[in-house]
Amino acid sequence: MKVLIVGAKGQLGRGLIAMAPAEADITSHDIDTLDITDAAAVDALVQAVKPQIVFNAAAYTAVDKAESEEALAEAVNAIAVGHLAGATKAAGAQFVHVSTDFVFDGLSGVPYPPDAPTGPVSAYGRTKLAGERAAGEGALIVRTAWVYAPTGGNFVRTMLRVMAERPEVRVVADQIGTPTYAPGLAAALWKMAAAGASGLPHYTDAGACSWYDFAVAIQEEALAAGLLETAVPVIPIAASDYPTPAKRPHFSVLDKTSTFTILGGPTPHWRANLRKMIEEIKHHG
Repeated sequence: MKVLIVGAKGQLGRGLIAMAPAEADITSHDIDTLDITDAAAVDALVQAVKPQIVFNAAAYTAVDKAESEEALAEAVNAIAVGHLAGATKAAGAQFVHVSTDFVFDGLSGVPYPPDAPTGPVSAYGRTKLAGERAAGEGALIVRTAWVYAPTGGNFVRTMLRVMAERPEVRVVADQIGTPTYAPGLAAALWKMAAAGASGLPHYTDAGACSWYDFAVAIQEEALAAGLLETAVPVIPIAASDYPTPAKRPHFSVLDKTSTFTILGGPTPHWRANLRKMIEEIKHHG
């Protein structure tokens, strides 16, 4: 089975490679070897590889910078998705694209099902929603949230660093979502692709928390594993106390009920996967 993975050096791309089934013959590219905004380059690559599946794990994810670089975010998150989707369709292959909870407005009090009305409140969210539309009918478009992994830049690694360096940390407590462990997301994408799934399923770990709750759990797990020597106060703050260029949804928990049918059961709880990552860092750095 020939597979093309785009965005291969990111958290999810690395996870897709690590979790690949034995029969997968993988060709992988990142920004240093493929400009996905170049339609001709994308077409040439897909024609050369002749994949059965194309995973798009590439994205412009600098949420705050996107407010001043929306054209660039649009090029990567939407226009390039159209290039990849078109080339994949022409090759008769399956296109798997990853989207985000940021396509929602964050005003709901209950988890968002896949068919809930969208209403992004940031440039990043707008460009990711445009990317969903560019992926087209027949694609598998999986919305996820708060992705982290043992490597790369993410909230968990940032918290581990600042908790070791500062006498206290202040973390937003009124934004609610669900952390998602990248290797688990990658395994789910492989499983959904193998099942021939399409449409807009949601995938995150189970449960919900605020960024503050997440930070407290990170410190507890890191102390238990010996990654941190001393506990520091974790102080809850309002999002209004930590202004950012981009507005973020206050509540972006995703309803995964339909996804359970595809995967054959519920996803792991976010706290269990956090513990797994902390152990991974402890043993492998």
